[in-house]
Amino acid sequence: MEHILIAVAWPYANGPLHLGHIAGAYLPPDIFGRYHRAKGNRVLMVSGSDAHGTPITLRAEQEGVTPAEVVDRYHSQFLDCWRKLGISFDLFTSTSTPNHARVSQDIFRTLLEKGYIYKNSVPQQFCSNCQRYLPDRYVEGTCPLCGSSGARGDQCDSCGKPLNSTELRDPHCRICDTTPLIKESEHFFLRLSAFQELLRKWIEAQRHWRPNVLNFSLRYLDEGLRDRAITRDINWGVPVPVEGYEGKRLYVWFEAVIGYLSASIEWAGGDEAGWRPFWSGEARGYYFIGKDNIPFHTLIWPAMLMGYGGLNLPYNVPANEFLTIQGRQLSTSRNWAVWLPEYLKSYDPDPLRYYLSANMPEGGDTDFSWQQFYSRNNDELVATYGNLVHRVLTFVHRHYSGEVPRPGTIDAGGQALLNKAAATLDTVDRALAECHFREGLRAAMALAQEGNRYLESRAPWKSVATDREGTGTSLYVAMSVISCLKTVLYPYLPFSSTRLHQYLGLEGSVEDPWEWQRPTPSRGLPGPSALFAKLDAKGIEAEVSRLEASP
Repeated sequence: MEHILIAVAWPYANGPLHLGHIAGAYLPPDIFGRYHRAKGNRVLMVSGSDAHGTPITLRAEQEGVTPAEVVDRYHSQFLDCWRKLGISFDLFTSTSTPNHARVSQDIFRTLLEKGYIYKNSVPQQFCSNCQRYLPDRYVEGTCPLCGSSGARGDQCDSCGKPLNSTELRDPHCRICDTTPLIKESEHFFLRLSAFQELLRKWIEAQRHWRPNVLNFSLRYLDEGLRDRAITRDINWGVPVPVEGYEGKRLYVWFEAVIGYLSASIEWAGGDEAGWRPFWSGEARGYYFIGKDNIPFHTLIWPAMLMGYGGLNLPYNVPANEFLTIQGRQLSTSRNWAVWLPEYLKSYDPDPLRYYLSANMPEGGDTDFSWQQFYSRNNDELVATYGNLVHRVLTFVHRHYSGEVPRPGTIDAGGQALLNKAAATLDTVDRALAECHFREGLRAAMALAQEGNRYLESRAPWKSVATDREGTGTSLYVAMSVISCLKTVLYPYLPFSSTRLHQYLGLEGSVEDPWEWQRPTPSRGLPGPSALFAKLDAKGIEAEVSRLEASP
């Protein structure tokens, strides 16, 4: 039994979730977590609402409410979405908890005592109209590296490079549009440069990382790591635990990554014997994020862990690329997005989980289109997998009194299909263990197609009148394959797999250990219903029109 820590990106609690979030950072860890639980491993999957980012305070100022009100609203919405989509966190908390503040301040103090944090006065953007220093995201301008307009004071979304707000060309205050002044302000810095060679040696050994993650991280090291400010002039966030700095807060990028540890401690109720096994020894930590967060999880957080000492570094950071929408870059400001709460009002969760898994942006950007979503639902879930299940189970109810047929001698064709099922279980096992989610799903659906071909070749609707035992044997083989599909597809499709487990009359839970359970001959079965619903193609035009009507 292994201890598997699944650390999932913390969404800013300043707006609803969209499908880019789900495909990039939230569906993959759920598939991975469900797989490892089925394997019998100890899993701790944690995340929470990022409550302290400047996106929160910006939203609060725009709405005329407090940051806490914004966080509470979206945190509740996140929890509702996770439940409806089946994202199985062991704990989804928030960075606004006293526990998170204590853990963050402990790491700050330890790094300060060890000399990895130091003070320095730095030039900072100051808005003379608002009469305050401007936190990172309160400043916009032109990226000095790629020339993209609309770059934020902390990062350029176009090229993905972290920035300091003073580096922007043509900066302006996002609140009042005033060109800010440059004034000195004293802050605490993380001595990232001290970890340059340690990080390089560690990263170069991570050959199991995805190429985009490994290469992205090495490019940063080639450019040379720079020390970074870890405090800011703002009154919302985790207080700096140093006398005389009461008006400053820990920078969100510094304290948010600490959330993985603080959430683990919270989950264990503060009991070190509960959380420590996930952070030490042979335990493996997997960090699921989008590509824009790679440097924070392969460089900055590992440096903090190295400096703090006694805690495992990430084992893998399977970052995904981006999801575009209808061929265009997703844009929340222009409302060019498919929002998860809206999707869940109209559609079932498993079809979305299926489509995003089949189209997951593991090695490059992928696109979501309503046409493809409808097609994959109707042609693959309904016509291939769902049709196989429904034809077999309804036939058993109609001709075998709703009992699992007792098989006779299985012929070469049936045995070949059973061998294919066994091989598929192994293939999906390896794919999921290595975070190759698209590969695992392809193997599973290939087995469903083989099952359909086998059923067509045996034509039980013809043979049942003349060879009842042979027909029953063919149906038993088909049911066995369906049971294998239920197992390998459970991490992807938990809702329909749970129902199918019941339809097959299997004992225990669908979450039982990762193994192929054969149906028990002569066992009575409950009446089945269709696993998936066919979608009316007229809905495609309506969904696209709704998108194109966005401002």
